[in-house]
Amino acid sequence: MRTPGRWWRHKSTPEKVETYTRWSFHFFAVMEFFSVGLTSVAPLGARLGSAVIAVVAVHAGLCFVTVSRAIDWTRGRRPQPTGLLWTLAAVTAAIAVAAIGIAELGPEGERVDTAAGGVFGVILIFGPGIIALGVRDRRRAFAIAGGFAAGTWIVAFALGASALTALFTALIVLVGGVFIAFTAVFSVWLLNAVYELDEARETRTRLAVAEERLRFGRDLHDVMGRNLAVIALKSELAVQLAQRGRPEAVAQMVEVQRLAQESQREVREVVRGYREADLASELAGAQGVLAAAGIECTVIGAATAGLPAAVQSALGWVVREAATNVLRHGDARRCAVRLRVLEGHVVLSVENDGVSEGAATGGGSGSGLAGLRERLAEIGGALEAGPVGKGRFLLTAEVPLASVPAPSGPVPAAAAVRAVSEVMP
Repeated sequence: MRTPGRWWRHKSTPEKVETYTRWSFHFFAVMEFFSVGLTSVAPLGARLGSAVIAVVAVHAGLCFVTVSRAIDWTRGRRPQPTGLLWTLAAVTAAIAVAAIGIAELGPEGERVDTAAGGVFGVILIFGPGIIALGVRDRRRAFAIAGGFAAGTWIVAFALGASALTALFTALIVLVGGVFIAFTAVFSVWLLNAVYELDEARETRTRLAVAEERLRFGRDLHDVMGRNLAVIALKSELAVQLAQRGRPEAVAQMVEVQRLAQESQREVREVVRGYREADLASELAGAQGVLAAAGIECTVIGAATAGLPAAVQSALGWVVREAATNVLRHGDARRCAVRLRVLEGHVVLSVENDGVSEGAATGGGSGSGLAGLRERLAEIGGALEAGPVGKGRFLLTAEVPLASVPAPSGPVPAAAAVRAVSEVMP
C-alpha cells in the first residue's frame, strides 16, 4: 500500500509544483465555503441561510472544477474550458447581486448586513481569480477583475447604496480580485517555467549524446573516407591490369592490402580513443554537470594520478554513466562520489537521493550498466548497483590493481562493435 509520503516523493519536481499549484487554488474554493457559507446560517436564519449555503457550495464546486480544467488546459492536456469559465462568471455575478439585494432589501440587522457583505466580497474576489487561471492573456485576466469591480459599483448604486459606499465597495473588490488574479497568473507562469527547465535539462542531455555521436561519426569519416576512396581506385586499376595480363596488378593489390590494414589500424585507434576516459576529467565533468542541474555533488577520495590507465579508463566510464543516470532518473538533490584504494583494490561508489520506485527497482538492469559490467570484467572488476534505503541509489565499482592487463595487440572485433554500438542509435 502506497503511503501519502511515498506518493509525494515519487513525483518529479514539475509534478510537485503542479500539485501544489492545483491544491492551493482548490483550497480557495474550500475556504470560500467554510468562511462565508456555513457562517451565514445563524445571522440569516434557517431558510435563507440554507439557501445561501447551497449557492455558495455550487460556486465553490464550480471553482474546484474550473481549477482542475484550467491547469490541465495550461499544460496542454485538454481544450480551454471556455463554457465553464463563462458559467463561473455568470454564477459569480448572480450570487453577488443576490448578496447585495439581501443587504439592501432583506431582513434588518447588522449581522445580516455583515453576512451578506461577506458572501458578496469573498465571491467577487475568488471568482475572477479562479477565472484568470483559464485565460492566456495577462491583461485580459486583470481586466476580468476590473470588470467585476465596475459591475459592483453599478449594481450597488442601483440598489440604493450611496455613490461613495458603492465606490468603496468596488475598490475592495478590485484590490482583492486583482491580487488573486495576479496570484493565478504568477502561478501559471511559474508552473510553465519549471516544466520548461525540466525539458531543457532533458534536451541538454540528449544534445550531449548527439554531439558525441557526431564526433565519433566525424572521426570515422575522416579515417575511412580517404582510404576507401584510394582502395576503390587501386582495386579498379588492378582489375584493368589483370585483364590485360600485366604483372603490375599484383603490386596494386599489395598496395590495396596495405591500405586496408592501415585503415583497420586507424579505426581501432579511433575506437580505442573513444573507449578510453580520464578519471580525473570525468570526476570534474560530472561534478560540473550535476551542479549546473542544481544537484549538490561532492567528490571524496584518493588521487587518481597513480592509478593504471586501464583502471582510470574503466572507472571514468563508470562516473560518466552514473552521472547520466542521476540526471535522467529520479529527482536527485545530492550526489556523493567516493574513490578509495583498499588492499590492492580500487573502489568507486556513487550514491544519490531522489530515486523513484520504478528507477530504483529497474536501475540494475539497464543496458548502460550492463555495458559497464562487461567493461569492468575485462580488467577483473565488478559492478553492483541498487537501491539503499528510502529513495537512495548506490552504484559501486571495484577493480583489482594487481590483475590489470596491459593493452597489446589488436582490439577484438566484438569490443570494437560494442564500443560503436554504445554511441550509435
